[in-house]
Amino acid sequence: MSDRALVVEGGAMRGIFAAGVLDAFMEQGHRDFDFAVGVSAGSTNLIGYLAGDQGRSGHIITDHACRPDFINWRRFLAGGHLCDVHWLWHQSLQDVPLTVERLWDGGMTLWVVTTSAEDGRPRYHRATPENLNALVTATCAIPLAFRGYPQVDGEPMTDGGLADAIPVQWAYQQGARDITVVLSRPQGYRKNVSRMHGLLRPLMKERPALFQAMQIRAENYNAALDFIENPPEDCRVTVVAPPADFPVSRLTTNPLKLEQGYWQGHQAAMAALGAQSLEAAAGARS
Repeated sequence: MSDRALVVEGGAMRGIFAAGVLDAFMEQGHRDFDFAVGVSAGSTNLIGYLAGDQGRSGHIITDHACRPDFINWRRFLAGGHLCDVHWLWHQSLQDVPLTVERLWDGGMTLWVVTTSAEDGRPRYHRATPENLNALVTATCAIPLAFRGYPQVDGEPMTDGGLADAIPVQWAYQQGARDITVVLSRPQGYRKNVSRMHGLLRPLMKERPALFQAMQIRAENYNAALDFIENPPEDCRVTVVAPPADFPVSRLTTNPLKLEQGYWQGHQAAMAALGAQSLEAAAGARS
């Protein structure tokens, strides 16, 4: 790979921030990346971005993702999915056009992160027309909230955010030295070890390696944040993150909060692009 990468974090409904960021990038014709890597909702946001379909991701999050077909506690308590990501992906494909030819012919490679349900380690997949449907369902499939483990290349997979929620270190290992990272939480955030682990242990007894991945998730997440804050000397990291008053959580469906989160992403992207322009101009003068 070459040296410019775009990394987009997931976070379910918090992905509305990245939807605003990437729409602003599209407005400004900002596609100066050699490859992109996304996790969970970050990957679906990137699909709209690479296809050049401005507004598509935001529309899906504020419409389809707010329907009871997607998030449904009654269904979950009856033994079904809490978040039916399979329905969300396939129904949105039917209802909201995706410019498929631009997705594959735009010159930017898309990578999607999943977590192996067998060994709890991350898998990095190059998206293709043949594997896209399986990848999207797998990377967004939160354990227990989505019943079962979608198969990718014959291996059961789950939410990519468990093993590598912000794959900035992986991007660096692939050769990227100019990395833009779109986060779904404000800068300064640090993930704490979940208090739910004790309750989850009996539910995960058939997947001990995956349960171990859950236990070390906070450690891995914070290590990625440490890399972002203190990258190697040969690497530049540009961060686009929500402000401290970002109102959206993982399962927020309040339309006003989602609208605010979208425009906060749009504004943050415009500020980042403006700072890059000023930096470039200063470099040209010197």
